[in-house]
Amino acid sequence: MPATLADFRFAPHFDVAVASRVGAGPTTRSENQDNFVVIDFDGRACHLHDQQPATTLVAGWPVGHGRLAVLDGMGGHGHGREAAEALAAGLLAMPPCASLDALTAHLDALHAALQARFAVDAGKTGRPGTTLTLLELPPGGAPLLYHVGDSRLYELDAKLATPLTIDHVPATGAALAGRLGEADWWREVHGRHAPQIAQAFILGNAFADPARLSDGLFALTPANLPCWLTHLPDRRALPLRADAAYLLATDGFWSCAHPDAFVARWPALLADAPPAATLVERLFGLLENDPPQGVQPDNLTALVLRPLPRHADETALPLQEDGTSS
Repeated sequence: MPATLADFRFAPHFDVAVASRVGAGPTTRSENQDNFVVIDFDGRACHLHDQQPATTLVAGWPVGHGRLAVLDGMGGHGHGREAAEALAAGLLAMPPCASLDALTAHLDALHAALQARFAVDAGKTGRPGTTLTLLELPPGGAPLLYHVGDSRLYELDAKLATPLTIDHVPATGAALAGRLGEADWWREVHGRHAPQIAQAFILGNAFADPARLSDGLFALTPANLPCWLTHLPDRRALPLRADAAYLLATDGFWSCAHPDAFVARWPALLADAPPAATLVERLFGLLENDPPQGVQPDNLTALVLRPLPRHADETALPLQEDGTSS
C-alpha cells in the first residue's frame, strides 16, 4: 500500500512528491524499513512511524526553508526499521541549517547520539544502521547535499539518469584504496546489485579501516576520492538545473540483475515533463508493471524534486495517498 501524503508547499521554487511502499509485485518483505522526511516551506512535515505516514508542524521552522530525505533502515530483526524511524525523528528535531558546516555538525552529533541509544541492544542483534540521502533547502541558496549509505540521488532529464551520489559499498572502498579502476567500479556498483554496505548512519564505517567497523562517519571528499569521482563528494552545495528532475531513492529501485539497464529506462518517463507526483507514480508503475530481469523483493521509497519556473503559481497541489495531485 502506498504511504505518502501532506499538502507540501514548496512553491514558487519546487514541486515535491514522495511515496514509500513495502515493495512491488507478488513477493514483498514483511515490513517497510524505509523512511522519508519532508519539511516544507511552512514547517509542515511528514515521515513514517510504524510504517504509516505521520504529519506534524515543526515549531519555529523558518518560512521558505525546506528539508528532504530518504532513509533505508538495515539490520533485519536488529531494529533496521526502528533505526530509520529514530533518524527520521531526529531530522524533524534538528534545526534548519544554512551551511554545510552547520549541517555536518548537527548530523555528526545526531549520529553519535543514536549510536549510543542503540548500543544497549547491539550485543544481541548487531548495531543497526540506515542510509541517509538528504537535501537541505535554505532560502536563497543552492540545496545542500548530505549522503551516507547506498541510497542515491539522481538527476533526470529526457535523455539521461545521472547519479549524483557515490554508493558506500565495498567496491567504493576498493576504489579509495586504488584497487579498482573507473570501469570496474562502475560495473560493480551500477552494473549489478549486491546487498552490501561499507557505511551507514548509526552503523559506522568500514572505509577508515576495512578490518573493523569504526564508530564515526567517513566523508568522501576530493581529497580521498579517485580523480574520476572527485566531482561527487558526499557533502556539497548542489546547483539544480531548471530542465531536470531530482530523484532521491532507496536501492529497491535497482535491486535486479542489470540495474544500469533498468535505470536507463527512467528518462522516458519525463517525456512530457510531468509534475513530481506523476513522475513518482510512473516510477512505481514501471517496476510493478514492467519489472526488470531478476528483480528482488525490497522496500521502495522515491522522492522527486522538480525546480519550478519562477512564474509558477504559488499554490502547491495537495498530494493524495497514491502520490497523485488533487
